[in-house]
Amino acid sequence: MTDRYQTLLDLLGERHSCRAFLPDPVPHGVIAKIVQTAQRVPSWCNAQPWQVSVTDPAATERLSQALLQAVETDAPRPDLDWPLRYTGVYQDRRRTCGFQLYDAVGIAREDRGARRAQMLENYRFFGAPHVAIVTSEADLGAYGAMDCGGFVAAFTLAAQALGIATIPQAAIAAYAPTVRRELDLPDTRLILCAISLGHADPDHPANGFRTERASPDEVITWVRD
Repeated sequence: MTDRYQTLLDLLGERHSCRAFLPDPVPHGVIAKIVQTAQRVPSWCNAQPWQVSVTDPAATERLSQALLQAVETDAPRPDLDWPLRYTGVYQDRRRTCGFQLYDAVGIAREDRGARRAQMLENYRFFGAPHVAIVTSEADLGAYGAMDCGGFVAAFTLAAQALGIATIPQAAIAAYAPTVRRELDLPDTRLILCAISLGHADPDHPANGFRTERASPDEVITWVRD
């Protein structure tokens, strides 16, 4: 096993979705370095369809308040269709992740009010001082969005390498018109997701669990001669 492989493995193992942040801001130079690193991922025809709007703390709070209001008054209007359903192993994994979170923060599974309050933390960005809103050019469709997925993964790993915690969040895409209005984004940009970032609160129970990953045998289909 090479040192570079082990470094990558360590970063992937250390990275987790942070659900409680400290308020301390991250210097712009560090965020720029994260983005610069993430831009090394491949994209179709090197189109590099991603753009990121990164908020400073006051703007983060304004966007949060606008989204919390939209949750109460507006119907979801994502730019891309939501998944039709989660079934089988995908539903199992989704439920397990949710139950791990509820157990970590002491929410009973039948406590709908507390579960909703925890869901709304998505729109408070879990207390992060910054949020990066990731958009793609609408004309590039699903393949532009796919390329941006690689950018998001690289962003989180680069941040981890620099000691910055992150959580990618699809929840904000449900209120794409609100995000577009608040950040003055054109209709030609698809609102894909947010990446909240900052310094993790190590003492918060929401940061005390880790999700599991399927084994290679569950993922690989070997096509033999």
